[in-house]
Amino acid sequence: MLIKNTNKWDLRESDITPESVYHQRRDILKKLGIAAVGLPLSTNAHAGLFDFISSTEEQAVDHRRQLSGKPSSLSNSTLSLTPEDKVLHYNNFYEFGTDKSSPAIRAEKFITDPWKVTIDGMVNKPFSLDYDDLFNQFTLEERIYRLRCVEAWSMNIPWIGFSLRDIIKKADPQQRAKYVAFETLYDPKQMPGQASSRLGGGIEYPYVEGLRIDEAMHPLTMISVGLYGKTLAPQNGAPLRLVVPWKYGFKSIKSIVRIHLTDQQPPTTWNRLAASEYGFYANVNPNVDHPRWSQASERFIGQGNVFSSRRQPTQMFNGYAEEVASLYQGMDLKRNY
Repeated sequence: MLIKNTNKWDLRESDITPESVYHQRRDILKKLGIAAVGLPLSTNAHAGLFDFISSTEEQAVDHRRQLSGKPSSLSNSTLSLTPEDKVLHYNNFYEFGTDKSSPAIRAEKFITDPWKVTIDGMVNKPFSLDYDDLFNQFTLEERIYRLRCVEAWSMNIPWIGFSLRDIIKKADPQQRAKYVAFETLYDPKQMPGQASSRLGGGIEYPYVEGLRIDEAMHPLTMISVGLYGKTLAPQNGAPLRLVVPWKYGFKSIKSIVRIHLTDQQPPTTWNRLAASEYGFYANVNPNVDHPRWSQASERFIGQGNVFSSRRQPTQMFNGYAEEVASLYQGMDLKRNY
């Protein structure tokens, strides 16, 4: 899928892996993992735990269905991507465990259809969407975005979805709405991390997130319903997740059941757990370190072992500064981290 484009947020050829990776299906994962709040991992100390291996064993059944999105002006698909197997098996989704490999294992039978997501709060036309509505009521696009984790690793992913503002406009927001709050499904029977503080990292569930309404209405902010030409896998946030490419990945809340407009800044899960470490804004910023590690560089996950890809400098706003910096004009980005 080639999309010719010259947008300034496009990734450099040196940042990415070959296009052939898009169609690979590898047997994966001997063991991957990191505990709870997640310090960045050192190559020497943990490489043995994170060794992607070739295997002839039968892969798990892939229940995702084919999904296509029209070429987007926000993407450049002439560039190659992080291998699909790594996007599917290297995940933070604490509802299914804190190890990177746990979500793919424990979410295999997660039920995403039927599904209901409600849009309410300070809107004139509240409504709900079911599973089929997610794919039929909005024009789907494919967008390759950078994904930058607060743990100082990154990927390049071809998301399929639509702009969040399409949902907000449909709900007809009231003028006094200043924020958009999001909530993940709460179902401890299906999500063992919600039932066990040991498995779930000790965070408070359901997982909640929030954006200012101008951030939510920005054209780059999207609701993803798929990636790599298929619907989302459960471990990637099926059936719908938020994607905000200039913010750290924990802002991109998964398996959403509620979108609520409000005039008050909403609570967010990691900020509520450790406000000194995880700010409400969580904009990617190489000049503002996490209290326990530097954010000046990142480990790009490409081909080979997850530690074999080179480190690269972190870009301000994850490379989207020209598009989004104006949203924060006059703000102290260290104080409002």
